[in-house]
Amino acid sequence: MEAAPKRVLPCRSQDTHQSQRLRGHEVREPTSYLSMLGAIRRLAIAGPAGGQIFKRSPEKGVASNPKPENGIRSYVKAKAKDKKHNANFSCSFCLTTGPAYTHFFVDSVCLWLFVNRGISGRAEIECGRGVTMRVCKEAPSSGLLLFLFIGLSSVWQCFALDVEANQTALLLVNASTGRPIPETLFGIFFEEINHAGAGGLWAELVSNRGFEAGGPNTPSNIDPWLIIGDESFLVVSTDRSSCFERNKVALRMDVLCDSQGDNTCPAGGVGVYNPGFWGMNIEEGKTYKVVLYVRSSGSINVSVSLTGSSGTPTLAAANIIASAPDISNWTKMEVLLQAKESNTNSRLQLTTTNKGVIWFDQVSAMPLATYKGHGFRTELIEMLEDIKPQFLRFPGGCFVEGDWLRNAFRWKETVGPWEERPGHFGDVWKYWTDDGLGYFEFLLLAEDLKTRPIWVFNNGISLNDQVDSSVVWPFIQEALDGIEFARGDPNSTWGSLRAQMGHPEPFDLRYVAIGNEECGLKNYLGWSYLKFHSAIKSAYPDIKMISNCDGSSQPLDHPADFYDFHVYTSAKNLFSMAHKFDTTSRAAGPKAFVSEYAVTGNDAGTGSLLAGLAEAGFLIGLEKNSDIVEMASYAPLFVNSNDRRWNPDAIVFDSSRLYGTPSYWVQRFFTESSGATLLDTTIQASSDSSLLASAITWTNSEDKKSYIRIKVCDRVQCVDFV
Repeated sequence: MEAAPKRVLPCRSQDTHQSQRLRGHEVREPTSYLSMLGAIRRLAIAGPAGGQIFKRSPEKGVASNPKPENGIRSYVKAKAKDKKHNANFSCSFCLTTGPAYTHFFVDSVCLWLFVNRGISGRAEIECGRGVTMRVCKEAPSSGLLLFLFIGLSSVWQCFALDVEANQTALLLVNASTGRPIPETLFGIFFEEINHAGAGGLWAELVSNRGFEAGGPNTPSNIDPWLIIGDESFLVVSTDRSSCFERNKVALRMDVLCDSQGDNTCPAGGVGVYNPGFWGMNIEEGKTYKVVLYVRSSGSINVSVSLTGSSGTPTLAAANIIASAPDISNWTKMEVLLQAKESNTNSRLQLTTTNKGVIWFDQVSAMPLATYKGHGFRTELIEMLEDIKPQFLRFPGGCFVEGDWLRNAFRWKETVGPWEERPGHFGDVWKYWTDDGLGYFEFLLLAEDLKTRPIWVFNNGISLNDQVDSSVVWPFIQEALDGIEFARGDPNSTWGSLRAQMGHPEPFDLRYVAIGNEECGLKNYLGWSYLKFHSAIKSAYPDIKMISNCDGSSQPLDHPADFYDFHVYTSAKNLFSMAHKFDTTSRAAGPKAFVSEYAVTGNDAGTGSLLAGLAEAGFLIGLEKNSDIVEMASYAPLFVNSNDRRWNPDAIVFDSSRLYGTPSYWVQRFFTESSGATLLDTTIQASSDSSLLASAITWTNSEDKKSYIRIKVCDRVQCVDFV
């Protein structure tokens, strides 16, 4: 992803086509359109042959079975609840049932399932917003042919798009033949942007836990740490006395007051507190592990507590009591805090009422329960699981490059014990990260998601400086060492470090990208790229390598297994780019990796239905061109609502809430495409048509049955049939 200075994207405080709120609140139309669709599809259960419908009772949330009546059309108003994401939906159904088909109509979208595959059927729907649809199914002995007649009038003019009046089209789907779609087609791209990892996916609650964010020189800024008490009670500063060689800064706290005498400490004590990333979410009954390093020349009695944002109420507390001989040197301390009530805007406090000097370093607080115990925030991971990603591209993006090489993501600085990682300032997106979410954790995340890791490494180039190809070898060796860390024998130099971190088995790293968005720079294609490619191919001949250069319009002039294609544009342009790869050469050579795509600017705001519709059309085009396009991922994936560096994003969250934008829900419609079979589809329109359509067959892993999914889009709506 390019840095913000290179793209100026208009941003509105509230999209005029959007009214959505965070988790726990009602989500309203039209933004809720796709998310509501997903919820209704989860609530709908296809009955046995005969077209029976099961629908969830809005009152009790349980399944009921109304008696089917052939050809009966009924309108039902209902309220649905998506319990998993705690979202409520108000919607209207138009139901048409018959012996060979079942319809669900939600506003201007119809979902239907032909229950009896061997029986011909026909249905017509004329429900709301001028939409008319007719479906026919025939089952000739030679194969299966589906016909879909679609009529549209002008709808949703609020999107300011011209729609052809009375447009009629015939969609032909040949279900008897098809070609396989790559198993890798749709995945995810994670970049440390918008506090996606620090203060997001990585469950660490403390911001600037090692006091390094203010730089290596002391005294330094300890933001966001603040003091409890005034200068007559304590003096807080930093010095370079830490026991960790790669991060020497520690916090020094000179306590001037005491539990008795002339200068008595306040009842609650004095000290420091950390508010985390815009408030810590503490939940009643859950346990939090606090780890810190401490030393002092005297005995200590330090209260470690989780409190509300003002210091009250106290949610959980414990005391660290130690005599002088026990803490004269740096000592690791751990406490478990069980919260007795919930608070979404909490802080961590370290306080005392004893006079003396205390040093603190590497203060961490994490919930004891994280995803698979690996430190990830569970509810965010679950949203990724629902996409069923077939790969994970990480950790950037421009985050890999840095504005300057001195601030680039360097994998060796992000592995080993978390206390020893120096952290770094991500100067592209302008915030500090302690690198608790490092190279090892990204590989672990891919493994947890049962997906393929794609590592984007720094190749000696940043946004503002680059290493001459004559001295690029140390960067090549760094890349080779990184592959050895992921895949090497546990007795190898870097494989042994992986084993020490608890993972003796190699990770399944098969793909690497040589830098990010650097094609055209003199040292990329001059010699550097070729040197990287040659060295990696020699040491790891099975590794697939990704070039930055676009090969969709003309062949690459250098070796690669994939070429990287990025597009950020308007809704109209992205929808039209559904045909981008139609004319790309199918000659032997590298495949396309569309690793970053999104609708941006006024069409998207902070997430809009219009953006989702255009992206759905684009993905239909990629699906139909999956003989040349092998992988695709949306960007960016996450945004903390308190730090929007880029708009829009797929998943929005804060410390306690989250929701998926329409762009996220669009990806849910393509979860079964990877590894499916693409069927031949033809659209016959009475006039120039903007319709896009694709059809796939796949086998459901749960019931082992085969299904057909048809997706149809134009610029104002998308229809998904299963």
